[in-house]
Amino acid sequence: MIIIICGLSYKSSLSLPTSQVTKSDLEKLKGTYRQLTKDAHSAKEKYRDAMVKDKPAVQHLLGLFSGKEPEKARERYDKATMKLHNLHNQYVLAVRSAQLHQEHYHDTTLPLLLDSLQKMQEEMISALKGILEEYSEITSLLTDEIVKVHKEIHTSIDQIDPVSEYEHFIEVHRSPETKEPNVEFDLSLLEETENLQANEILWNNLTADSLQAMLKSTSDELGLTQQSLRTKEDLMQDLENKLDESTKTCEKKSDAVLLLSQKQSLEELRQTVQLLRCTEAKLGAQKDLLDHKMQENEGKEPPPMVNYEDDARSVNSMDKGKDRTSKFDTLRHSLAGILRSPKSVLGSSSQFFDVIPTSEKPLGDQEWYHGAIPRTEAQELLKEQGDFLVRESHGKPGEYVLSVFSEGQRRHFIIQFADNQYRFEGTGFPTIPQLIEHHYTSKQVITKKSGVVLLNPVIKDKKWILNHEDVTLGELLGKGNFGEVFKGTLRDKTPVAVKTCKEDLPQELKIKFLSEARILKQYDHANIVKLIGVCTQRQPIYIVMELVSGGDFLSFLRKKKEDLKIKQLVKFSLDAAAGMAYLELKNCIHRDLAARNCLVGESNLLKISDFGMSRQEDDGIYSSSGLKQIPIKWTAPEALNYGKLEGLSFSPISLSKVNRNNSITMFLICSSAGVSGLMKPRLNLLV
Repeated sequence: MIIIICGLSYKSSLSLPTSQVTKSDLEKLKGTYRQLTKDAHSAKEKYRDAMVKDKPAVQHLLGLFSGKEPEKARERYDKATMKLHNLHNQYVLAVRSAQLHQEHYHDTTLPLLLDSLQKMQEEMISALKGILEEYSEITSLLTDEIVKVHKEIHTSIDQIDPVSEYEHFIEVHRSPETKEPNVEFDLSLLEETENLQANEILWNNLTADSLQAMLKSTSDELGLTQQSLRTKEDLMQDLENKLDESTKTCEKKSDAVLLLSQKQSLEELRQTVQLLRCTEAKLGAQKDLLDHKMQENEGKEPPPMVNYEDDARSVNSMDKGKDRTSKFDTLRHSLAGILRSPKSVLGSSSQFFDVIPTSEKPLGDQEWYHGAIPRTEAQELLKEQGDFLVRESHGKPGEYVLSVFSEGQRRHFIIQFADNQYRFEGTGFPTIPQLIEHHYTSKQVITKKSGVVLLNPVIKDKKWILNHEDVTLGELLGKGNFGEVFKGTLRDKTPVAVKTCKEDLPQELKIKFLSEARILKQYDHANIVKLIGVCTQRQPIYIVMELVSGGDFLSFLRKKKEDLKIKQLVKFSLDAAAGMAYLELKNCIHRDLAARNCLVGESNLLKISDFGMSRQEDDGIYSSSGLKQIPIKWTAPEALNYGKLEGLSFSPISLSKVNRNNSITMFLICSSAGVSGLMKPRLNLLV
């Protein structure tokens, strides 16, 4: 019974690769085949359009110069068709391999497995019979009754026949007689293609090198398989010889039990040999197909993939087939919509020229690439099944991660890079955009284990995205917990303040650094410093903000100590209170409203800045436990006492004014949104 269970388990393990070879792998190839067919057809149409638009008459009418667009369109046409033809050859080989695998599986592998199982059962019965015979021979004969029982035992043992015991074993355990459909080339794949034939390898100027490489690879793999097969066959022959010798030298019939494990090893070796023979047959058939095609064309020049003259003639014939009364009829019909809108001609080149394929654009220009955003922020952006984006790892700069929402979970896959190729676990590509486009267009799973499929790219918010090249750093303005602050300029010469993040900061601090930008994105108020954008495409990360000319409020107070009047100080207090009231409406708790974190702009307008410690809570209440790094002087007493901060907490800010006697005057502001909006700040004078 144990051997039967093990055998059935082994049968299940054989059926899995069979299903993969004859079904799963072919379905994946067919899906890619259909997609590449569409791509090739689209590239061909664009090539024809480019040929039409490159005619002198069209160029003159549109005021354009004959350029490189037809050549680019032709290159894209070549590339798309080459991909299709190479995949066609792969599919032909895969179909032939699946046919042989199916044939071997049903005609040889499964019958051999059942034969082996039946043989092992018979061997076990034979061994058991030997044990019983030996027992009957050594049993003491004491009484007539025992002699009678002994004779019955001996008779029963003689009646044991290992062959008849398992006579119906194969009939009971054989697979149901349900004929699986034969593996055939799917002819529907050829409906929208040209010059492709079922089960026929395609040899032309774009596939010749690929076929030569495939032939070498197949030949090498076949050689290794044959070498392994010969080794296993020699081992099997040696084991058979040893078993024959051991059987002859057995002194007792019960010694057959000692040989059962070796006999089982022999049967397992037979299964391995059969699988290798199946692999040898598949590789041999693929090699024959490739050999035949290469020998058939030996010494010949590969024919061109596409007859461009025919394409050009077909374009011309379409022109001439129209109404001959007007030389530009075809042009007028094809460009009518564009000519009605001159603005579209000047403003959008995509009407005339093929745009650069998305996969050929740099990674930073991809709409689904979000740069070095934190993992938590990436997870917030993934909401629907199949949503995905690519980001740079915070913990390992230079390493890229694909984040996907699948089956209610947010999954993160490291994009592997080896041998100048990017991949997950399958085919490699020279660039990340090509890798992502392949999985997105073909709907191929990221990994077989996860089953994740890319459906919806999450587009980055371009309003706030800047490239590092857009910002020029100038003089150092100061240093903070996360990095340094520089004065900078944008491409349009706009002055800005640039906060940089240290590259060696721990992951959690980098997340806190970017949280300031995430909070400021939502705010627009005269008394809140404005965010201009973030540079997250690479390290170091920049937060770009408006440059407030007066500098920080604390330094401003110390410099202007002799000139500031109470009226101006009250104005500063009102500005701070107005900004805090706005933050309270947004359920934001600043947590560090000190003079050093306020800036003075034009007309002495106070702006609240430095949101590094800020928190935004849905209910406007933030709770904290344990000892943390907090600004004691600027934290409300009830927050220190109870660990809670809310919009109605007293928010102290020091407006330090050094008087002539160097005594310090502190104005304590109670800023709150209150019921009626903004309460008048209450000023307490502390000496």
